[in-house]
Amino acid sequence: MSRENRVRTTLFQSAHLARQTRRLSAPRGQSGPSPCLRPARKIPTHYTRVLATPQLAFLFDLDGVIVDSMPTHTLAWERYLEANGIDPSNVEARMHGKRNDDLVRDLFGLHLDDAAVFEHGAAKERLFREMIGTTLEQKLVPGIREFLAAQTAPMAIGTNAEPANVDFTLNTAGIRQYFSAIVDGSQVARPKPFPDVYLRAAELLNVAPARCIVFEDSPVGIQAARSAGMKVVGLLTHASTLENVDLAVPDFRRPELTSWLSAQLPINGTSRNDA
Repeated sequence: MSRENRVRTTLFQSAHLARQTRRLSAPRGQSGPSPCLRPARKIPTHYTRVLATPQLAFLFDLDGVIVDSMPTHTLAWERYLEANGIDPSNVEARMHGKRNDDLVRDLFGLHLDDAAVFEHGAAKERLFREMIGTTLEQKLVPGIREFLAAQTAPMAIGTNAEPANVDFTLNTAGIRQYFSAIVDGSQVARPKPFPDVYLRAAELLNVAPARCIVFEDSPVGIQAARSAGMKVVGLLTHASTLENVDLAVPDFRRPELTSWLSAQLPINGTSRNDA
């Protein structure tokens, strides 16, 4: 049997096992329909299903990868700071790589107690959700919904975003059912650029970090994924270029993304690229 036929046979034999792994690893009490029970979807012809073994997993950042929300976050912070008499200049640069508690202290001062820090952060996020509201569907990164529906590999969210925003995005977009694990910065000791978020996601999926592919849009997130020993696909949602990634694409509709992912599928313990 030729190598390509062996690959094809291995992929189709493993598809059922991959779906079973996603079902068994799903957290109890997860809202939304089970991934194994959702009705079959017709995949548009310009998307190709990547059939993966349980040894391969996809991890996704949220803002800038699932949804193009960073401009709305920036605008929400600018409005919130102005309402509190604080100069919003350079807030976009100060946002990157910080959890809300760290960012609030950076913007408002280190003198705030924990209760005040929490309230400022929660108030800004309420404003963000009000602002993005019914436009969220239009702000999804092109191709993400179809890409998620086409996969058999276990998938997880790894983000510094606030839990309420994660829930809002996944529930409003109707895509929560695709993810077997959701890890945010509040669940780990160190947020991105440290690797903790992605290492925890890999642990929950029971997949080795070296077999995880991370989808990221920012240098901070890329650093976190690389520090975790994972491969990285860079989403050029806003940046024209991204360094230290294995592949960079503008969105999930690109045929080169499918080709590259297919080349990562394991053959006798190695990827095609390693063979």
